[in-house]
Amino acid sequence: MINRVITISREFGSGGRTIGRKVAERLGIPCYDAELIQKISEESGYSTEYLQQEGEGSSHGLLSTMFADRSFGPTNQDIIWEIQSRVITELAEKNSCVIVGRCADFVLRDKADCLNVFIHASMEKRAERIVHEYGERSQTPEQRLREKDKRRAAYHRFYTDMKWGHAQNYHVCLDSGELGIEPCVNIIVSLY
Repeated sequence: MINRVITISREFGSGGRTIGRKVAERLGIPCYDAELIQKISEESGYSTEYLQQEGEGSSHGLLSTMFADRSFGPTNQDIIWEIQSRVITELAEKNSCVIVGRCADFVLRDKADCLNVFIHASMEKRAERIVHEYGERSQTPEQRLREKDKRRAAYHRFYTDMKWGHAQNYHVCLDSGELGIEPCVNIIVSLY
């Protein structure tokens, strides 16, 4: 495969999605994030709402999968994982792109020329971002960040057996809170 793929894993509120979109725009390649959910929906028959509920940050979907009796066959979450993996692989085979989240770094580990990036920031910077950018206010921002990150880490660990956010699993780890969004974009583009 000659396509170069940038995978972006990120802490909630770190700006990873924004960074991914800007990198793709600068490089003139597609960025897949919410578009992945749409493609998975089309292939699986599950609604996009269901996939968002049961996706990488869902505690309900992951808990039911972890404790499911698989003697009756795969769980819905397992089926979604298989379709998601296939969709990610097909996108990487089709063209160079940026893929945000969904364990794309793991899915493509032996299938594509990847630059695996992890975006993180301090709790304070991320809390500030989700309040200003996303309008989060229903609970303390810090509690929301911890819950979302905990679910992402558990999902990643369950399906990849790797520790989410650990530097040795990525080529580059960037602190968007200290560096800023644009400098992170510049660094990733320069490594492409």
